[in-house]
Amino acid sequence: MHEQHRERVVVLALDGVYPFELGIPARILGAANGRYEVLTCSVDGRPVRTNADFTIGVAHGPEILATADTVVIAAIDASCITEELPDEVSAALALIRPEARIVSICTAAFVLAAAGLLDGRKATTHWHLVDHFRRMYPHIDLDPDVLFVDDGRILASAGAASGIDVCLHLVRKDHGSRIANFVARACVVPPFRDGGQAQYIEQPVPDEAATSTAATRAWALERLGEPLTLADLAAHARMSGRTFARRFNDEVGLSPGRWIVQQRVARARHLLEASDLPVDHIAGEVGFATGASLRQHLHAAIGVSPQAYRRTFQESRRA
Repeated sequence: MHEQHRERVVVLALDGVYPFELGIPARILGAANGRYEVLTCSVDGRPVRTNADFTIGVAHGPEILATADTVVIAAIDASCITEELPDEVSAALALIRPEARIVSICTAAFVLAAAGLLDGRKATTHWHLVDHFRRMYPHIDLDPDVLFVDDGRILASAGAASGIDVCLHLVRKDHGSRIANFVARACVVPPFRDGGQAQYIEQPVPDEAATSTAATRAWALERLGEPLTLADLAAHARMSGRTFARRFNDEVGLSPGRWIVQQRVARARHLLEASDLPVDHIAGEVGFATGASLRQHLHAAIGVSPQAYRRTFQESRRA
């Protein structure tokens, strides 16, 4: 058996950092049974002022960034966002190797944007700051509805707890669903969260008599291999199609159709990792009409073919 490679993850703490978000990588990636080494640094090796009433001491200066396989930049208070980065921040970011992954949590997307690292890429940030981000960086393709964006080398997550989602995604991407699910159970968090951050945007309080779509979502998850139309879902929820679609989007942040595709892709990924079933068979199991349809949706979601995805995790299991 090959010796297990430990991914070195360096978390960069900037002035105004949120302590909660700063601790997410160590907590989530640190639960992956030694697969990651998580280190924390500042731009000068000195203690960092947080947005709370205390400072945080770190063990490393910026030079550790040059050794990172993955760099995570934790969220900062909105008052610390600037169009031009301080010289010491720019110098620290310049130490990151070209092949290293970079992850932003919440408002750290502004740091990556100011550094030019999001040019020509998709990104996201906290829903409350979407308009501010678009005014500052109109050329960046910002998706305000998702919990995180994986654009290859650069990953951006939305507000606060979405840092957990993106770190679990890293584990899933690196080591498969089995390990990611183990980490999620260890940290008592869901391995997946339904929908995007649109469900958290402030909205009028619904009528007290309003019925949740949760039971219908659970019902649909048991029947992903069957045709599922909006009419089927609405009938199960005993609502009109229009009312169901509106309420579903309010609760989940996605349309029913988009959510079903998301769940089918997630189920297909699990089967690709955990079985040797042919792609066409997996497509039928999860409700896609053909293997070509599965290939299209999987590529749209994560940018690879089913064969390439399966090969990656088979090699990971052998390592």
